Amino acid sequence: MNEIPVAATRILLAEDDNDMRRFLVKALQNAGYTVSSFDNGLSAYNRLREEPFELLLTDIVMPEMDGIELARRATELDPDIKVMFITGFAAVALNPDNNAPKDAKVLSKPFHLKDLVNEVQRLLAA
Repeated sequence: MNEIPVAATRILLAEDDNDMRRFLVKALQNAGYTVSSFDNGLSAYNRLREEPFELLLTDIVMPEMDGIELARRATELDPDIKVMFITGFAAVALNPDNNAPKDAKVLSKPFHLKDLVNEVQRLLAA
């Protein structure tokens, strides 16, 4: 099993709350990950089309393109990308009618940054 070294692991973060996005980027970078962050789903999707990422970490409720649509399109571009939703609306992510990627992980707000990093590590190791 050849795991990607943490520093080479690229995470695409889409979160429209500026403070939350800053905290998440800092926590993930402190854990050694390379993070590209965007404040809406459309910008994040445009970046996904330019280069590969190992993980899409996305809020669900965002302007321009919500996280579910972003995740659906991301997995069309790259079936191997892992997806984690961060949301205060876990029921939305878990609704089978919304076509969210079936392997996606859901982390409900509020959460501790340590929990986020642990869940990211667990998902990437899976």
